Amino acid sequence: MTGQFRDPDALRARAGVAGDPNQDQHFLVDDRVLDRLPEYATAGEMDLSHVLEIGGGTGALTDRLLAVADEVTVVERDPELAEFLRSEFAEAISEGRLTVVEGDALDVELPDFTASISNLPYGISSEIVFRLLPTGKPLVLMFQSEFAERMAADPGTDEYGRLSVTAGHYADIELVEDVPPEAFDPQPAVDSAVIRTRPRDPDYDVPDDGFFMRFLRAVFTQRRKTMRNAVRNTVHISGLQDGDAVVDAASEELMSARAGNVTPAEFAQLATLAWDVGDPGEPDA
Repeated sequence: MTGQFRDPDALRARAGVAGDPNQDQHFLVDDRVLDRLPEYATAGEMDLSHVLEIGGGTGALTDRLLAVADEVTVVERDPELAEFLRSEFAEAISEGRLTVVEGDALDVELPDFTASISNLPYGISSEIVFRLLPTGKPLVLMFQSEFAERMAADPGTDEYGRLSVTAGHYADIELVEDVPPEAFDPQPAVDSAVIRTRPRDPDYDVPDDGFFMRFLRAVFTQRRKTMRNAVRNTVHISGLQDGDAVVDAASEELMSARAGNVTPAEFAQLATLAWDVGDPGEPDA
């Protein structure tokens, strides 16, 4: 499969770029990993009629996405790389199969995509993933390994935290591949990993998504304390006007637990209780 695609090193040579670790710019150059990224999407039976790629770089992954997708939109914040992609893939653009959007993926208007397959800039992984997850579209994304492990973690494990609960609120998260630094040039100082998401509704109800996310952010700032103390001590973050009322109304068992051992369904139960009796307002500015 690899032979039919542009060589990653040749692409970088034509683009005249070497990468810059100080700018979080590491190019994925391992053909085998590049080949597998779209394969994870096809194996997951994702709708690839319109694929979104965040951080196109010099187009090594873009080339492979064009082979499996009807249409690709790539977002690239570097003006010179965006111009290179327009030149390198001019034929696909003229055919209406590729659109290059120049700008920051956190700010630009995203298209009505059906799936996203991306090697993300690690420095803004969290912000990007929480822009993508609420869209309800399946994703195949490359992250720093530690971030990916926290996304997929189960309650009671060292990696389990706010990221695990918030990501799992929108989708099933599966870590499908570990990727060593040698797959990149220049090599990052950390290992990487690929996750695949399958969107689904959670098996619990919350009164308000925004409040639920705010409540999680609050209590996980004190994950080593009991939930009793975490709820009381973080009303400035959660926006609760009466943290004591929440503590008094909740079960002793739940209030004695620590955030790292509370399941997503239990967080939903507690957030619903907080919504009902805690007088949720807005967090302090």
